[in-house]
Amino acid sequence: MASALEHFVNTVTSLSAQSNWSEVVKFVSKSSEVLGKNVAHLDTVLATLQPGAHSLGVLAVLIIRLQNTTHADQNIDTLHATVAEFINVCSEEQIKYAPDMMAELCGSFADLLVAGNCAMRGIEVVSTAITKTQESSLHLTTIHAHLLHLCLVAKCFKPALKFMDVDIMDISKERNNYDVKHFLLYYYYGGMIYTAIKKYERAQYFFHVCITTPALAVSHIMLEAFKKYILVSLILEGKIGKIPKYASLVVTRFIKPLSQVYWDLGNAFQTNCPDKLSQVINKNHETFVRDQNLGLVKQCMCALYKKNIQRLTKTFLTLSLADVANRVQLSSPQEAQKYILNMIEDGEIHAAINQRDGMVVFLDNPEKYNSPLMMGQLDKEMKLVMEVERRLQCMEEEILVNPQYVQKVLGPQEDEGPTPGASQSSSFSMVSSM
Repeated sequence: MASALEHFVNTVTSLSAQSNWSEVVKFVSKSSEVLGKNVAHLDTVLATLQPGAHSLGVLAVLIIRLQNTTHADQNIDTLHATVAEFINVCSEEQIKYAPDMMAELCGSFADLLVAGNCAMRGIEVVSTAITKTQESSLHLTTIHAHLLHLCLVAKCFKPALKFMDVDIMDISKERNNYDVKHFLLYYYYGGMIYTAIKKYERAQYFFHVCITTPALAVSHIMLEAFKKYILVSLILEGKIGKIPKYASLVVTRFIKPLSQVYWDLGNAFQTNCPDKLSQVINKNHETFVRDQNLGLVKQCMCALYKKNIQRLTKTFLTLSLADVANRVQLSSPQEAQKYILNMIEDGEIHAAINQRDGMVVFLDNPEKYNSPLMMGQLDKEMKLVMEVERRLQCMEEEILVNPQYVQKVLGPQEDEGPTPGASQSSSFSMVSSM
């Protein structure tokens, strides 16, 4: 082993024995150049250090090892196993001191798995890394985006849901190395996963967060999220979701011209005419294919048929399947029956079909809101609202005692001298208003 690597191993071992984790982080962070020059000997270093006792040292070595490996490497399977074993047995206490390094490791690991068409192999491993790194289940880390990327590529969505079905309350700072790109990717990938499992309300929310994130320029991630936001809004609400006023000005100014095709689709949808919608789809077919949104666009066509059937329930009590097909512009009574049955099953309409006469009877909502099941649902919703209120109160208390907030509210102190043009009475009124 080269003398520089021997010094690296001895220093990591010595500092780890003293449990001086902050010093270990400083040392290994400065050793990346040394490790990069001795890639051929890194496996020997990994064999010398113990993953549990010297987690920070092994972490630094694995980062350089992954950065200098391709998916075509002969020993790639061994490296995959080494990373998986390390994440499973590494010290959670030590990893908390270098969450940015763990995020970097998981990013390189995920990229390597995706390039090798074996994304499924890393899902459980990266999930463990999130659990060991995040401060609580409500904290968002860089690794979340890597996990969702793996789940999307592997088309295995369930492992990601336990990290997505929570309301994120804070973002892990990761030693001030957290990149907003991973925040956008988390909500973009999350929206795609919810769309794939047809949880459109949650998908719309994720895309909404992505496009309303404060920005000085429209990123490609935000643009793609906005395209999907339009499509999901059409499926869910039958109209294009509005961009809220608190969104960045660059989003409202530039994102519409960059997604004009999707605005045209939304305008055609709102005419309630399937022929006009079909014309827009056919005209921009290549664009939808290039954006990988053709599947969602086809679902918009189905959503329009369903919307038109729902409009019939407000006008008619009874219709034949042939009349439904004719008014909704479906190809046959059989297709109309298929749509109606699916909508009844999903609770979108209340109706009954007389197979002998080919007639549809539209019914009123049978829910009387007096069943034990409904009471349980109301109780669940009330508890959720109360929990949100409690969290808001806690956040408000944290803000009120935040030194930066207090300084801003109090204004300049007497020893600093008054600000030109500002009166003491105005500062006093601000304090008293608290």
